[in-house]
Amino acid sequence: MSEALNELSALIAARQGDAVLDSVVKGGELTITVVPSSVAKFLAFLREDPSCQFQTLVDITAIDWLGREKRFDLVYHLLSMRQNTRIRVKAGVREKEIVPSITSVFQSADWYEREVFDMFGILFSGHPDLRRILTDYGFRGHPLRKDFPTTGYTEVRYDETAKRVVYEPVSLTQDYRSFDLMSPWEGAEYILPGDEKAPDAPKG
Repeated sequence: MSEALNELSALIAARQGDAVLDSVVKGGELTITVVPSSVAKFLAFLREDPSCQFQTLVDITAIDWLGREKRFDLVYHLLSMRQNTRIRVKAGVREKEIVPSITSVFQSADWYEREVFDMFGILFSGHPDLRRILTDYGFRGHPLRKDFPTTGYTEVRYDETAKRVVYEPVSLTQDYRSFDLMSPWEGAEYILPGDEKAPDAPKG
């Protein structure tokens, strides 16, 4: 399997060298990192090229690397049923960078891109209807960003007196607690297999 993925990686790099920044085969999976501005063109190549035929868009998501210059990894998962192979395509995106929509390549990307916009605040140029899809109208912020407070900014409840739904600022009854990232088994007399802390794990 890895040999076939390495061959596929080499083929893609040879035909799309201007777009490809990195290619890694690990754990039986192929991940290709591309230039954000080339995403739509690159995915169109993966869809149409006879050696690829990645014609099913499985998902679009993102990862927030708070503090990194290119804060987000925009991630596309595709499936080639003809090749019986999956591929992951990543693009590093800055805070306010606008990425081309791929709705012209995969029509199903419409709601996926809306979800990424809603949860992470990443903008897509050329999207036919880029608005929130999971949060409420007028929602403030993007919930899957790492700097978004776990309680949010407002709470919603039904007011019996007013006979309507009301929005109010969040009022916490206790302070946030601090977590030291320790394993729950640290301090025990014995450690079960698999519970050991990794050598490079953060210290408490």
